[in-house]
Amino acid sequence: MRSIPALISAASLAVVVVSVACSTSATENASTTHPASSSTPASASASPDGLTPFQLEHGIGPITEPVQVDGVDKAMAQAGHELFEHKCSACHKMADRYVGPALGEVTRRRSPAFVMNMVLNPQGMVTKHPVSKKLLGEYFTPMPNLNLSKTEARELLEYLRTQAH
Repeated sequence: MRSIPALISAASLAVVVVSVACSTSATENASTTHPASSSTPASASASPDGLTPFQLEHGIGPITEPVQVDGVDKAMAQAGHELFEHKCSACHKMADRYVGPALGEVTRRRSPAFVMNMVLNPQGMVTKHPVSKKLLGEYFTPMPNLNLSKTEARELLEYLRTQAH
């Protein structure tokens, strides 16, 4: 039988925190918000921490090019809403801090590629990305890998885009 601290620690690792990419925290400064888009390739020269300018802006993961978004795809947003309800809402609300940060305005703070990389590669983001590491220090709960496909991550992104005011 495990001790209570071991169970709490194991449970903490299993909690969904898409939030690490999405904090509304006052500890974030304006330099973490994204410009409309960047065409800096993922292979550009690395910063002192080993991340390329693309990775610093768009995250670390399978999305290695900026994600172009125009009008919201309503069918994808509906599918993303269903994903959010099933996989994200246990830890996230749109307007309030919960287990993880509020996600209602995340697409105003993060690039589409950053949001998708956080969803698709939470372990890599929390381990290597300075914004994600900082947010882990604030929320104390790492996001588990939800094993979503790129299509599902894009659907979730489309839904989150509908929540930004």
